[in-house]
Amino acid sequence: QVQLVESGGGLVQAGGSLRLSCAASGSSFHIYAMGWFRQAPGKEREFVTALRWSGGITYYADSVKGRFTISRDNAKNTVYLQMDSLKPEDTAVYYCAANTGSYRANYYQQDDFNSWGQGTQVTVSS
Repeated sequence: QVQLVESGGGLVQAGGSLRLSCAASGSSFHIYAMGWFRQAPGKEREFVTALRWSGGITYYADSVKGRFTISRDNAKNTVYLQMDSLKPEDTAVYYCAANTGSYRANYYQQDDFNSWGQGTQVTVSS
């Protein structure tokens, strides 16, 4: 079983930046992909971005393209989410996710991931 620990959430003004981190730990696991989802109050959890560990292919939701950047540190089994030009509509609980089970053609759905972090709050004030 993989444990995911997120950090870096907080309160920021519109137009500002935040950087989230998510570290994966456990015994004998292989990462196929890691990503981020978010859930705003009263809304369903939605895909934000993901990164395929082999090859470094990245996936982004249209709503964050050009503003958010996902990156990784292989040695630390850590994925980062750099969020720039934040908007009030980015306010949500952000969840880190990992696929340590099997290869997938793409990584856009919650079902593509089998491990989840506890979530970190991001609040963007107008």
